[in-house]
Amino acid sequence: MPVFKPTLGQLPDMFAVFPLGGALLLPGGHLPLNIFEPRYLAMIEDCMGEGRYVGMVQPDPRLPEGENGPGLYRVGCLGRVSSFAETDDGRFLLTLTGVIRFTIVEELEMRRGYRRVQAGLNGFAPDLREADGEGGLPMSRDALVAAMRGYFAAMGISETNWRALLTVNDAALVNALAMACPFTNEEKQALLEARDLGARAAALYALLRIDSFDGGTGGNAPRLS
Repeated sequence: MPVFKPTLGQLPDMFAVFPLGGALLLPGGHLPLNIFEPRYLAMIEDCMGEGRYVGMVQPDPRLPEGENGPGLYRVGCLGRVSSFAETDDGRFLLTLTGVIRFTIVEELEMRRGYRRVQAGLNGFAPDLREADGEGGLPMSRDALVAAMRGYFAAMGISETNWRALLTVNDAALVNALAMACPFTNEEKQALLEARDLGARAAALYALLRIDSFDGGTGGNAPRLS
């Protein structure tokens, strides 16, 4: 099966958004979703016939609630439904694969109860190339892996849950860690808005080390054999 590699001109600039606090999607990342609310079932039904695109964005607690719901952070990530299944009780189980970040230009009229936006993508064109990349990290990969080990040891996360991360490329490692770790919503938003992979890796590295020390391990997790 050919790999999905769109150009900027092939991507929509109007699409549905799924406001979900604590859910971080990054370019090249994979976010599983369990859809059961009627408005979001309708959203997925519509998006499946319109290129399968959905924007993930977090509510911004600093903003007042509007007529369409909570205020939203201006930056989100456009995803494409890459796997889909329907359960016997009518839920949708799907995976969104991150494509490119976007900035909300304006919110559009709601459709079937879900929110839609006009978005700007041009400022994030490098996302389309970055997700498969090696290198570009401001620290050695070994240092990042050591920080990951310390963090997971401090958080009590089993080795079996993260060993496979050591086999992926640098971009996939950074983005998978940023998405999977239980950071605060504000920290996740900062990781999303990082200028590029190097800036995201630096912010991730700092968060991993801070939380490792807070957990009392000092970053000294057992070595993999």
